[in-house]
Amino acid sequence: MSSEFGKLLRVSVFGESHGPAVGVLMDGLPSGEAVDIAELQRFLDRRRPGQDALSTSRREADVPRFLSGLSDGRTNGFPLLAVLENRDQRPGDYNAFRDVPRPGHADYTAFVKWRGAADMRGGGHFSGRLTAPLCVAGGIAKQILARRGIYSGAHLYRVADVFDHAFPLRPTEELFDALAGKPFPVLSDAAGEAMRAAVEKARRESDSVGGVVECAAIGIPAGWGGPMFEGMESRLSAALFGIPAVKGVEFGAGFAASGLSGSRNNDPFALEQGRVVTTSNHSGGILGGITDGMPLLLRAAFKPVPSIARPQRSVNLATGEEVTLTIPGRHDACVAQRAAPVVEAVTAAVVLDVALEYGGLNGHTERSRAD
Repeated sequence: MSSEFGKLLRVSVFGESHGPAVGVLMDGLPSGEAVDIAELQRFLDRRRPGQDALSTSRREADVPRFLSGLSDGRTNGFPLLAVLENRDQRPGDYNAFRDVPRPGHADYTAFVKWRGAADMRGGGHFSGRLTAPLCVAGGIAKQILARRGIYSGAHLYRVADVFDHAFPLRPTEELFDALAGKPFPVLSDAAGEAMRAAVEKARRESDSVGGVVECAAIGIPAGWGGPMFEGMESRLSAALFGIPAVKGVEFGAGFAASGLSGSRNNDPFALEQGRVVTTSNHSGGILGGITDGMPLLLRAAFKPVPSIARPQRSVNLATGEEVTLTIPGRHDACVAQRAAPVVEAVTAAVVLDVALEYGGLNGHTERSRAD
């Protein structure tokens, strides 16, 4: 299925932006795992729309309703199904675009593929609304991994031409928690203010800007993954590109490595308390598709929001005429500002899938956050 990822843990999302609900099906979760619903809700609230003037004014509670897979707060071994109702819908905002594809959206390609039958109101199944069920899946995965000492976190690394600091060589659980507690997830608050100004400027000009989210995962042992098409980069990239608006993924130094010499890009090996480590992390914690025990580091690039209020050229598919359209409605001027938990969620879900394959849940000592 095109809306599913995972090998042993299969995650499938469903629904449309202006349908009755969106949701997720998780098949392959280990049984007996506690799910803290309050903690999960706090995670979901980090990406919820309508929380500040820079995001869409669409307001959704995003409270998941579990129809199967949980018994007395624990996974029961059966497929877990969660739905999130769409309550703040305005499908009428999209009547004018029934035959006129919006530039930058999947309207035209969906029209060609499904011969006009696709529900593309608000982006339909391509909408950022589908990141809410992704966060349900990833939020649960994060809880299961945390009990084995594996943590992930993310921050807004870039908006337009404004950059935040990069993660340190060895980010910590405490740093991830601090970022999660911020309404604008950045390491440098000064950079965050400049990012806000860039988004606000684009909004005033009826335009939009893109951004980059940097994500790290710690506690992953060396030896997970495989060469070529089963590598950690391959599996993570395949899932990360499923996030709406993602147009690029890189690991470690990423594209910047192409401008480095080998002597600068190579990560020297060293011993630390008898354990092999590297003194830099240009590889992003992955060599040959296999984890090397250092923090896993990746970045996901998000394109500018295509729904802008400026006049744009398009074609009326019913009449065969070129037309000019203006897009009304409620839209973010930058989706990346709410995307940090989404990148975290997808990363955690993939890491949990790989952990199940390589025995990682049995190989780590389970512990609580209080420990």
